[in-house]
Amino acid sequence: MDTTLQILVGLVTVMLSGLGIMSMFAPQKMVTNFSLEPIGKAGLNTIRSVMGGLFLASVAILVLGLTSGNTEGYFFVAILMIAVAVGRVVGLIFDGFDKAVVPPLVLELVIAGVLLFSHMKNGGFY
Repeated sequence: MDTTLQILVGLVTVMLSGLGIMSMFAPQKMVTNFSLEPIGKAGLNTIRSVMGGLFLASVAILVLGLTSGNTEGYFFVAILMIAVAVGRVVGLIFDGFDKAVVPPLVLELVIAGVLLFSHMKNGGFY
């Protein structure tokens, strides 16, 4: 894989690691970062489990790809990022426009693009 793409995937991995670790071990910080209002311990548990778990699972898949050269997992993480982006667009349609949603939406689409391009460049077909 091209060195530039490895660096970009590495940066994505580091960023998702930070979000995953913070979600898992400091969910109160994620409350502010993601404009959430968890209700009690169950709400914090959801941030730890759903957000932290999905971010850290994505990290594990990306690390496997970076270390093995098999980029198939990049495709699946890209699908997760696209699903998140679609959710944001649905929110914009049903909840109304909020400019605070645009930067993360763009970032999620860029991450998906980098991962898909990297996978395709490595010979992946899906």
